[in-house]
Amino acid sequence: MTIDSQQRRALLKVLGAGCGCCICGAAGARLLEYPLHATEIASKTWAVHGELSHFNLENGGNIVNVAFIEVPDGVVVIDTGPSKRYGQALLTLIEKTVPGRPVLRVYNTHHHPDHCFGNQVFDQSLIAAPQGVIDNINLDGNGFADNMYRLVGDWMRGTAPVAPGVALEAGKEEIGGRQFSLFYLSGHTSADFVVRDDTTGVVFSGDLAFLFRAPTTPHADIATWQGAINELSGLDKDLILPGHGPADKRGESLVQTSDYLAWLEDTLTGAVDSGLTMNEAMQLPIPDGFSSLSVVREEFERSVVHLYPALEDQLMPLIDVTR
Repeated sequence: MTIDSQQRRALLKVLGAGCGCCICGAAGARLLEYPLHATEIASKTWAVHGELSHFNLENGGNIVNVAFIEVPDGVVVIDTGPSKRYGQALLTLIEKTVPGRPVLRVYNTHHHPDHCFGNQVFDQSLIAAPQGVIDNINLDGNGFADNMYRLVGDWMRGTAPVAPGVALEAGKEEIGGRQFSLFYLSGHTSADFVVRDDTTGVVFSGDLAFLFRAPTTPHADIATWQGAINELSGLDKDLILPGHGPADKRGESLVQTSDYLAWLEDTLTGAVDSGLTMNEAMQLPIPDGFSSLSVVREEFERSVVHLYPALEDQLMPLIDVTR
């Protein structure tokens, strides 16, 4: 049985009316609370770091970095997390950290659910992203929601995808007395969005940069991603907050991501040239330089699934033989 968007929203509304306070299982019930903590990474700029792991029932999808910035007239938020419940916890943390300050702008760096499924907690008219990000959320949001419910269960109660209400085009935006530079890139997805706070020099890269965690590739174009990394490397910046991993003052996240992607592309291209099947390619060794990255074996295997068929089509095209 399939359900359309209207039926899905009705179902989520019913689910959201419940208490949503526990998961029942052999270990008994426990409260579902995100233990969010704000770390000041620059003046009046806070990061909320997620785990370097996969989505699971223990972390509720809390694997992402989000951030918020106190500007003269309020607060600017970068990404909103994986669920409505997370968005509520984030808003509570913001109100505790910078009391009495209204949220003036929420930016979404791309459409993957860990970065934007807390949107519905915020006024849609304040949420902004490039049109490509908005289109991708509208296209894939319901499928992502279904998958997230399967992965993290009741943490997702009442969550529904909400696309930004503001489509950005300009290269700069002044919010609440602070100027931000906006960069429209792609590679991790077809629409990646990077924000730089021009006052502090902090760059919020979204998932164009990872640090100490293997990059994810479900919508990746590696050559384009490498081009985006080159552009980010040339930016005037004092600090990078990657989509996953600690804040980075030396550009290590860009170097590590670029090196991993280069190895991944070379490895998969070599595997196709050698005639390996996908299952055989998945068993290839991880070099010492990347073996310490969190979830690297799992992400490598996923990348084989994501990228191998297109490489096979590219490197081993069908030949029309007339008999």
